[in-house]
Amino acid sequence: MRELKSSQSYKEKAKKAVTKPAPFGEDIDLDTYVNSTEKLPYQSDPSQLLPQTKEHMMQVGVTLDDTHQRSGTFIQMDHSVIHSMALQEGVEVMSTSQALEKYDWLADYWWKAVVVDNDKYTAHVELNQGDGYFIRALPGTKTVYPVQACLYLAKNKLAQSVHNIVIAEENSELHIITGCASSTNEPGLHLGTSEFYVKKGAKITFTMIHSWTPDIAVRPRSGIIVEEDGVFINNYVIMKPVKSLQTYPVARCIGKNATVRFNSMLVAPPGSTMDAGSKVFLDAEGSKTEIISRAITTGGNIITRGYIEGSAPDVKGHMECNGLILQGEGMIHAIPELKGNLAGIDLSHEAAVGKIAEEEVEYLMARGLTRSEATATIVRGFLKVDIEGLPPELSAELQRAVEASEQELM
Repeated sequence: MRELKSSQSYKEKAKKAVTKPAPFGEDIDLDTYVNSTEKLPYQSDPSQLLPQTKEHMMQVGVTLDDTHQRSGTFIQMDHSVIHSMALQEGVEVMSTSQALEKYDWLADYWWKAVVVDNDKYTAHVELNQGDGYFIRALPGTKTVYPVQACLYLAKNKLAQSVHNIVIAEENSELHIITGCASSTNEPGLHLGTSEFYVKKGAKITFTMIHSWTPDIAVRPRSGIIVEEDGVFINNYVIMKPVKSLQTYPVARCIGKNATVRFNSMLVAPPGSTMDAGSKVFLDAEGSKTEIISRAITTGGNIITRGYIEGSAPDVKGHMECNGLILQGEGMIHAIPELKGNLAGIDLSHEAAVGKIAEEEVEYLMARGLTRSEATATIVRGFLKVDIEGLPPELSAELQRAVEASEQELM
């Protein structure tokens, strides 16, 4: 394998950032977690995993018993890649360590969409590299079904470090569903760095569903670079308890008419703290973005952030941050930001936080619904977001995730 270009400089930058806090979210003491190098056995047939493990994975959209509904599979448990396989011609699915062995040029993508010294969490990923997934669509390839990936945390008190690279080559179309889950009821930490590269005329739809346990802290770090006529659609769903989540993916539209859409659904029960947002730089003529956030608290705390900056002619951006307080002492804080750097741009936002209107509940009850049924109907409508260009399989998975959580919300 060719040495990573300037690999020593990455290490040195990371070492200088090991105590650098993130600008947002609760600061986490990384020394309270372990960095195990234990390797788990490879599974040529992941359907033979323990039933409980498969059930956890199925809850986040990763089904292992039927290979007909996916274009590839990747499973990482703790720091071990226990299965990876591409099932469609023109699609590559493997660990990042394998990809670095196979492709010298991959070093040119390493830490380009996310900077290694962004904060102590990215630094930790570089200095304690576990592995991650490499998913690539070759030029002109369009995935028939989504690639399914699962990042699974099983070891107690582990700091799971992951570095993912996703590339959609020119005029390709890549659909991915990533499920993140945990089986441990002890404290744990997930640090996931993901870099996405959308080439000219390509499209990535990326749906992530999180289902952690109440003592897990999560610090994803994602960067996206979109070239001319490229499209990146990101869907994020978390409806289960999590101790602490802080995520703020950054997308850069560097090619003419590039498009980025972020859609998030957040539910915070008591004891959960979530700080989630999206940032988009519209740096090329005609580029556009849409950021839509739906947040519900039943007692937890949620901060939703959105930032759009326009720096090129004829760019367009719109942001919606809507929150619903169902019960308890929960808090929702919406922080939308817009920045325009020249004339001729079109940026807008709207934000609202409130409760379910009693007249809406009474209206539905007058038509035969019970109070709980009326409330569930309103919540279902609140969480429904029509996502243009989403493949049917991913749309169905999003709907399934919402429906599975409705009982818990009530």
